Amino acid sequence: METRIIVFGLAAAGFLLHAQDGAKLYSESCAMCHDGGEGRAPARDALRSMTPERVLAALETGPMISMAVRRSAAERRAIAEYVTGKSFSAKLDVGPKPEAMCKGESAFDPAAAPGWNAWGVNTSNTRFQSAAGAGITGAQAPRLKVKWAFGFPGDLQAYAQPVVMGGRVFTGSQGGKVYSLSAATGCVYWYFETAAGVRAAISIGRLPRGYTAFFGDQSANVYAVDAATGALVWKTKADDFPVARVTGSPTFYNGRLYVPVASGEEAAGSVPDYECCRFRGNLVALDAATGKQIWKTYAVDEPKRTKKNKNGTQLWGPSGAPIWSSPAIDPQRNAVYVTTGDNYSDPATRMSDAFIAMDLNSGKILWSRQMTAADAYTSACRLPDKTNCPDSNGPDLDFSSSPILVTLANGKRALVAGQKSGVVHAIDPDQQGEVLWQVRIGKGGTMGGVQWGSATDGSNVYVALSDIGRIMLTYSQNTDADPKQGGGMFALRLSDGKQVWHTPPASCGNKPRCSPAQSAAVSAIPGVAFSGSVDGHLRAYSVADGKVIWDFDTAQSYKTVNGVEARGGSLDGPGPAIAGGMLFLSSGYPTAGGMPGNVLLAFSVDGK
Repeated sequence: METRIIVFGLAAAGFLLHAQDGAKLYSESCAMCHDGGEGRAPARDALRSMTPERVLAALETGPMISMAVRRSAAERRAIAEYVTGKSFSAKLDVGPKPEAMCKGESAFDPAAAPGWNAWGVNTSNTRFQSAAGAGITGAQAPRLKVKWAFGFPGDLQAYAQPVVMGGRVFTGSQGGKVYSLSAATGCVYWYFETAAGVRAAISIGRLPRGYTAFFGDQSANVYAVDAATGALVWKTKADDFPVARVTGSPTFYNGRLYVPVASGEEAAGSVPDYECCRFRGNLVALDAATGKQIWKTYAVDEPKRTKKNKNGTQLWGPSGAPIWSSPAIDPQRNAVYVTTGDNYSDPATRMSDAFIAMDLNSGKILWSRQMTAADAYTSACRLPDKTNCPDSNGPDLDFSSSPILVTLANGKRALVAGQKSGVVHAIDPDQQGEVLWQVRIGKGGTMGGVQWGSATDGSNVYVALSDIGRIMLTYSQNTDADPKQGGGMFALRLSDGKQVWHTPPASCGNKPRCSPAQSAAVSAIPGVAFSGSVDGHLRAYSVADGKVIWDFDTAQSYKTVNGVEARGGSLDGPGPAIAGGMLFLSSGYPTAGGMPGNVLLAFSVDGK
């Protein structure tokens, strides 16, 4: 087995500023939060345990991008060296310890065991695992216990959904590693170094050369690696825009890979001297064997100069309409469906906050159906300095949920997705996206409504409500989560959207960095729907009446199989993957005031 270490983020000779310049920059831009003792940002001690490459990733492609965009590349590197006390020439983490690696050879055969592939289990994104595939019954769900835990070294966030295939667990990490682990024990078969963090779920597909793992990273690189060994097959760039990223799982179908592209420009564009905005959300079709681009379809037209803001900075538009989530495939219509985010600048367009259908072969847009018009927004709209807030001023009610393709009881088909508006939509893919039903379950907001997606068993759609509340922090341009706002679980009848049941959220009590919001994606098996909460709990709900039949608090410390110090935190973004009698879940999500964490948990009945 070949071990690959890719060193990234190293500066050219003479490029870095001196350490004293890093100290000055830190004092000007960072100290207010990190030295403020408020418990909402990593303290200096925590930063010193990290590598400068990791800090640089946070500054350039991670949660600090809106603050760091003011600084040059040299300045960002100077800050990273100063806060870590290490230079970029320092030796990088070379990966798992020898004792964490799997012993002996093991054939990889996805057909030999049940699996949970990519984001949605299947290319329809139902997030529903059959009884045979799950290996866990509704009666057994209350007996789930942790079998093993795996720690992501140096990470503060575990934001990638695990994937289960052929007795292995595949997952990305904030620190820029993709792992292939034993589902039974958590030992490491292989790991692969990427150029940026990986939060997109891995998609496993079969090519003439064998099974291949496909994924994208937070710098919009797309990779294909041998699923058995981790050897690189190809690497390509989905989009050259500086803050482009892949957050949705690429969808593999019929020899092609359909890659959704989003960006961090909504945050970067909030800075008054930033020329907001020029990113265009797009879907890219690649030849899965070679990585060669077949077609690329944008959700907005080429941006043009519009006006200058009050600081004299040139503005551009239209922009935005990112695709945050995994596409759905419709073989019957030879179509691929996506949902889009909001615009970043004026003028607002008709394909933001929308369902879009594209031809699988050519990428031609077949139809679109917009759910919220005139939604142009940057993070400036919620900050004291609103210079780069578009005149439209949001309301930032875009889609981050994947479309789910289902067949209703009456034989009609539907595309179903929840929106940040708090509304769940069902539209007809066979009638140009004609609305079938719409149901409001929450009030919605910038991180409210339905965040990362729902699950369906063919009768109901199970929807978790975020409606997370934001509290503006007086000492920075960031927000904290409101411990008294958000959450709740709903079952809606697929045929007409009628509410079958609703379970209110649990209370946070006095738990720090806690919110009852249920932002994470829902996963389901026969009789049970699972929903994770920002309070750190994973709960199992009876699909018959919504009663909570199992509740596990992931926000605790764990002894890990790879010897890494790890603990759980908030659940947001990914939902559990369930296959072969086990449930796998990543825990840790500090965005917007949540609890950090760096652990992957594996559950089984009675922990056996």
